[in-house]
Amino acid sequence: MAGESSANTFGQPEDLEVRIHRECASVTVETTDGPQEIRRIQDTQNKISGEFALTSRPCPPFCIQPMVAADGVVTIGELELLDMLETGDAVVVDSRTERWFVHGTIPGAVHMPFTDATAQLDKLGCVRVDGGWDCTNAKPVALFCNGSWCGQSPTSIHAMIEAGYPAERIFYYRGGIQDWRQVGLTVTGDEDQGAALGNAG
Repeated sequence: MAGESSANTFGQPEDLEVRIHRECASVTVETTDGPQEIRRIQDTQNKISGEFALTSRPCPPFCIQPMVAADGVVTIGELELLDMLETGDAVVVDSRTERWFVHGTIPGAVHMPFTDATAQLDKLGCVRVDGGWDCTNAKPVALFCNGSWCGQSPTSIHAMIEAGYPAERIFYYRGGIQDWRQVGLTVTGDEDQGAALGNAG
């Protein structure tokens, strides 16, 4: 796990002030555009702005989600998700709609919107049989959406389990993009954060 790895596991720039944890300054993940480094914004005065600074969205539909999305599904945090991204031990899935995805996502995540998640289970190792799915060889998968107030990944998780996906192969990053941004981790497609990372040099 990323939080338990030694410094030798990561090729780290030792001069970064804002690290992921004591022994890890950054993690490199494979993406469709090639390797990308994930690290935290180096500006110690940086603050979240825009939509992810909001605290009180109307419920419904933006209601606080339970810590456990479904029986058998494990809830994870940033370090566990970083470990999955770096090792490739799980497919990391952005369950949000296209508008949110193009605004900025976690490097290495694949887009499978909650609106049609069960139509794409072949991307996760399931096979179509008799109008349904055989998920005997389903890959471990970690789903996320916008944060603890977002129901998009929980909706995907429930639909996947109902379609036959094994719950024990599903992980839920409940904090989602809001928590990811809150700790200043790299987001693809985010010009403001890219500038902050570039200025940190």
